[in-house]
Amino acid sequence: MGRLVRFNAPREVEVVDVVDADPAPGEVRLETLYSGISAGTELTAYRGSNPYLHRRWDPDRRLFVEGSTTHAYPLDGWGYEEVGRVVAVGSDDDRDLVGRTVWGAWGHRSSAVRPATYVRPRCLPEGADPRNGIFAKIGAIALNAVLDADIHVGEHVVVFGAGVPGQITAQLARLNGGRVTVVDLLAERRALAERLGAERTLDPAAVDVASVIRAATGDRGADVVIEMSGSYHALQEATRTVAYSSRVVAAGFFQGPGAPLELGDEFHHNRVSIVGSQISGVAPGLQHRWDELRMSATVLELERAGRLDLGSLISHVVDAEDAAGAFAMLDTAPERALQIVLDYGIVR
Repeated sequence: MGRLVRFNAPREVEVVDVVDADPAPGEVRLETLYSGISAGTELTAYRGSNPYLHRRWDPDRRLFVEGSTTHAYPLDGWGYEEVGRVVAVGSDDDRDLVGRTVWGAWGHRSSAVRPATYVRPRCLPEGADPRNGIFAKIGAIALNAVLDADIHVGEHVVVFGAGVPGQITAQLARLNGGRVTVVDLLAERRALAERLGAERTLDPAAVDVASVIRAATGDRGADVVIEMSGSYHALQEATRTVAYSSRVVAAGFFQGPGAPLELGDEFHHNRVSIVGSQISGVAPGLQHRWDELRMSATVLELERAGRLDLGSLISHVVDAEDAAGAFAMLDTAPERALQIVLDYGIVR
């Protein structure tokens, strides 16, 4: 028997028994070492605000429609930041994979079966810290936002939100040649962003971000702004902060109606473009070269080369059996945690 994290209802979490599956030919079984909790997407399921719980996503028309829902409680094994070890294979042809450490997305569960073709391109090299593998997909989300931002050397880039995706985005924007300012309400997150290379950090509760950025750029404004927090207040300030006829990349997972937006103000008068960035796709001009797998692999390669710091984003490693407490902390006391990692206690 294995273990699995289940959401029974909003803010009701338990860890339950689940039968471990055996791999069929062409498949492998993974024992999970670690899984990371996404404080964005997963909290929408934990809180009950995720749109998939209230409407049905029609993939053919790419519309949310009324009348039924895509998902309903109980929700089993949510999560997309996992690292595991291959412990069994369904075919002798795949025996070389036994013992390999693999990153991927299979939810908060102690084991999973995946096709060998899925596993092979996701093997970590020998000696790599397996915990960093949990950042593969969230890293791809951040890199996708940077690709959408189309940053050029020397440009002023403002990143709203210094959670995990914002911290990775800020580092990648700097690697891309940007002069990066990070905006966040939490002093601890601003301090971390500075340690990781941000040129400047700002507290939006203490200063007028748009005015500060314009003063630093000869009244021009930021060349590009990336919104990673999912806050409508931040998106509104992003439209005030960006330069005339320039781009705001909206990559946060916004919830509910956007009441704080005042689209008749700077957005309208400054011809601001708001570009939605989401991991289901890549900018049309890059789709022939980039996909999610390449973005994830690139982020992990940059970490191994010492050009991207992912380990510093881990604030807590807790026993997977304590998942309920981990989710409650992210929900009610975000200032106490950044990246929480669940440890499945596998002998390493």
